[in-house]
Amino acid sequence: MSSIRKRHSCTLLALACSVVLIGACSPSDPQQASNDTSETKQMKNTQQTIIDTHPHAAQGEGKPVVYQVFTRLFGNTNETNKPWGTLEENGVGKFSDFDAAALQSIKALGASYVWYTGVPHHAVVNDYTDNVYKELGITLDDPDVVKGRAGSPYAVKDYYNVNPDLADDPANRLAEFEALIERTHEQQLKVIIDIVPNHVARAYESLSKPEGVSDFGENDNTELEYARDNNFYYVVGEAFKVPLSENGYKPLGGEAHPLSDGKFVEMPAKWTGNGARESQPSANDWYETVKVNYGVKPDGSYDFDRLPKEYADKSLSQHAAFWQDKSVPDSWIKFEQIVHYWLDKGVDGFRYDMAEMVPVEFWSFLNSSIKAKNPDAFLLAEVYNPSLYREYLQLGKMDYLYDKVEFYDSLKLLMQGKSDAQALEDIQLSLADIELHMLHFLENHDEQRIASDEFAGSAEKGKPAMVVSALISKSPTMLYFAQDVGEDGSEETGFGDPSRTTIFDYAGVPAHQRYMNNGKFDGGQSTESEKQLRAFYERLMLISANHPTMLGKYQSLHSFNVTSVQVDSTNEYSNAQFAFVRWTENKALIVVSNFSEDDLSTVTVKLPISLLTEWQVSEGAYAANDLLNGIAYEMQVARKRSDAFVSVQLNGLQSVVLEVNLKEQLK
Repeated sequence: MSSIRKRHSCTLLALACSVVLIGACSPSDPQQASNDTSETKQMKNTQQTIIDTHPHAAQGEGKPVVYQVFTRLFGNTNETNKPWGTLEENGVGKFSDFDAAALQSIKALGASYVWYTGVPHHAVVNDYTDNVYKELGITLDDPDVVKGRAGSPYAVKDYYNVNPDLADDPANRLAEFEALIERTHEQQLKVIIDIVPNHVARAYESLSKPEGVSDFGENDNTELEYARDNNFYYVVGEAFKVPLSENGYKPLGGEAHPLSDGKFVEMPAKWTGNGARESQPSANDWYETVKVNYGVKPDGSYDFDRLPKEYADKSLSQHAAFWQDKSVPDSWIKFEQIVHYWLDKGVDGFRYDMAEMVPVEFWSFLNSSIKAKNPDAFLLAEVYNPSLYREYLQLGKMDYLYDKVEFYDSLKLLMQGKSDAQALEDIQLSLADIELHMLHFLENHDEQRIASDEFAGSAEKGKPAMVVSALISKSPTMLYFAQDVGEDGSEETGFGDPSRTTIFDYAGVPAHQRYMNNGKFDGGQSTESEKQLRAFYERLMLISANHPTMLGKYQSLHSFNVTSVQVDSTNEYSNAQFAFVRWTENKALIVVSNFSEDDLSTVTVKLPISLLTEWQVSEGAYAANDLLNGIAYEMQVARKRSDAFVSVQLNGLQSVVLEVNLKEQLK
């Protein structure tokens, strides 16, 4: 089947129209314009500066904060946590748990986006005895090809509906999610959901697809390993075999289940999600999923038009125009239909799982289509190969990529005492041309909890790293739910090992449950250390979301100060600290973080002369007020700007964020 692109002319015009609409917002009445107060004009100018500097919404004059929630865990108050426990035994969170109090608690952390993880209907194990799911026509999922009991959210079974576990009334599940979108928007928060383009569940079957939409694989020629418009790849003539067990693993921990028999009917076998081509994948493969075909032949060559390299510098509308008359693989069309379906329901953006496993041309096609429909859509991609960063941003038209392999991994080594701080300066310099697009985080559903023994062993060790991660660049910052109260991920819940909060099983999250306090979201059951940690995160993230220097310039002070201390034996600055500055025309933030557990009585941070010249500061003292800890320091500037410094005391693992008004000296 040939898939020729056909679009209405208004789709291509939408991007251009959005520019016209911005101009149309200005007052047409000269009298109204003349009556604008200077304060109103200043506010409008500030808002336009923010829009020009950062393309996505922040709470204030700073940058976006994304709060990731694992939707089925977030509101669960059940504390049983039985390994491999059922929904009835361990409980499950619901869409309805995200009421005004819950959303306001998220917003208190500076958030402007909520990434609801695990929303699309994915494979989940249930015995369906007297179960409403069966009455709804939802087919039974086989434990032999499901990881955990609650299932991986990245084995999507129906892209046109939502996980029925999350609904109070599964028959009304889609309407309940639409209501959640509306509640989120009422709190001035935007909604992100997952799209997993590389793979789908082995038993993909949409009960809710719109008229005219076919299921993945429905029209495939299964007698061919590959055809351009097949949605899957096939191991022709061979039936799928369940992976051989390793390390004594048994589905559901060995519990009996009608379908748990070491078999799963799939003839012919499909390639597995991570690209394994055997009819029997290994236990370490993504065996619960099948690989989606994007027109990449088994030999790695491409069966679609290639995007010329000069398109790295072309606009979204030019990318959309490129694909307008091109024939593209069927899987491309299917995912365009899916994202438009969710945009029409009010979703504001997408997080793309394993985006680098899908050709960049597809992303140009999809993202230009999304932006034509919603120019403000937030598009975040999981790309782990640094050599591909610019290609997926510039040719693929992503808004943001995870800065995991370089910045996160270097921070983790520094937190663990296995590296020094110089790597942070080097990485930030190497990414200077794309730093706005490299989203920062310390936790997400894939990573170990900071407080886990396998990571840092203490949430306190995350504090200096979080300060650096959140404030060093213009890029958005992402928090994972319960990070702000020090969850350690130590529960044995079934599939997988502790240190990461489960994404596969029904569970409660203890530190978060204490903060949640039976739906009050007030920290009423939190320990004192959890309350202090939450307060730290609130102070820090509100700086990130609201301080105008977050959209200003950046300069590392680290190597400059490491060199300076070689001639000053009283200064305790070292490679276990990291300092940098962010500034605008009027204000600066001098940030110093201590990654050591040792208290430091005298840390003197010097500022280079070139910076003083740009700031146009004069000889004398400037107030340097610590926004994190409420302590007043001073920045001293020497005669003729020959030197400048600020001296601070730092406890172990403490940071200071010193706000300096560059236009106002102390009397």
